[in-house]
Amino acid sequence: MIIVLGLLSFTIAKQRALLYLQNNEPLRSMPVYHGLYVSLWAFLIPFFLIILFLTFKANYLNYLVTPYLSEETISLGSEEIMYVKNFLINNISNLNNLINSGFISEADSNSLIEKYQNSRLISFIFVIVLSIVLSFVSYRKLSVRFDARRRVESILKFIFFIFSTIAVLTTIGIILSLIFETLRFFSQVGFFDFVFGTHWSPQTAIREDQVGSSGSFGAIPLFTGTLLITAVAMSIAAPLGLYSAIFLSQYAKPKTRDFLKPILEILAGIPTVVYGFFAALTVGPFVRSCGEYIGLTVATESALAAGLVMGIMIIPYVSSLSDDVMTAVPLSLRDGSLALGATQAETVKKVIIPAALPGIVSALLLAISRAIGETMIVVMAAGLAANLTANPLSAVTTVTVQIVTLLVGDQEFDSAKTLAAFALGLMLFVITLALNVFAMIIVRRYRERYE
Repeated sequence: MIIVLGLLSFTIAKQRALLYLQNNEPLRSMPVYHGLYVSLWAFLIPFFLIILFLTFKANYLNYLVTPYLSEETISLGSEEIMYVKNFLINNISNLNNLINSGFISEADSNSLIEKYQNSRLISFIFVIVLSIVLSFVSYRKLSVRFDARRRVESILKFIFFIFSTIAVLTTIGIILSLIFETLRFFSQVGFFDFVFGTHWSPQTAIREDQVGSSGSFGAIPLFTGTLLITAVAMSIAAPLGLYSAIFLSQYAKPKTRDFLKPILEILAGIPTVVYGFFAALTVGPFVRSCGEYIGLTVATESALAAGLVMGIMIIPYVSSLSDDVMTAVPLSLRDGSLALGATQAETVKKVIIPAALPGIVSALLLAISRAIGETMIVVMAAGLAANLTANPLSAVTTVTVQIVTLLVGDQEFDSAKTLAAFALGLMLFVITLALNVFAMIIVRRYRERYE
């Protein structure tokens, strides 16, 4: 209803502005801005109220069902009371379930459902009436000299500010949640034991009556495995992706480019589980058979197999972005280099790549981040064994795989085993941040600026 009212108010306000033009009255703003001004007022505040209602709906329903709890229910424990409340809330519009549950009488069920439906009707009417009133008030403000464009731009600027603020606050919230949970982890496990430990075995007893290991949380094998697989993947993706971008942007004919670039970008759309199957069923056995043929011992699940497939997967991240930034380099630079007698290869090496260096580094960083965060391929092709090794023919695991493993199943969020996932996440965040800072330093040192 709000969307319909917004579209209707847009149409009416725009038609009124068009009538001004037909009467040869000079408009200060285009008709579309008149329509946008009215429709934004008719849509934004009611939409915000709907989000507010949905946010506090659970609290309101809890307040609504509390008076209908019987004395027997109130005398029960907190878990039983919470169960009854959740049942009443989940079945608040189903009369038969409420009556058959035995938690509430038929008269009280009818009263509860009536209050719930009345509150929904009141909120619906309030939002619709508010939308109509706002559209009417904003419509009355329109005139020939009304500066609707500036008003619309101010509203949109405020919306963009809100969205950017939400993004920043979300990032801060993620970081703070990681920090707080990591501090809880380090209160149980030593910092140096975690950062410099060489043995990873997080199995611990969750309950006091359980028999289990005290756990060993040395994260060095996880970071070594992550860097090993990432290095193998980037050794495939970086040269292939960069050379593909150079060919597509500098050498390929338009028809060839239009044919090859979508094919490369299709690789980014293949689900990672498909890559995982391909790595486990095809690449892994192939790597092992090749190793046995030349006398090498290759594990069934190896970092090499996972890295090779991961490298193929992230080629589009390097090629597509690098191609775009190289294409965006002004033609005058390339033409000037060729005019001075440089070959096309020299132009690419001395002019195009230095000018596009920030974008190329960004593409490589995106590919590295994608490789570090990959989970499914590693699980299916590299295994779960936390081995401290630099041999790509051995089975290894990564930080993301262990985070998933630690948080799967019935977990107690007071145990070091579960809190270790947050510590790993924070360390991964710090490593990624360090890579970005290092890349910025390289870009500032070697990039070339052109006036």
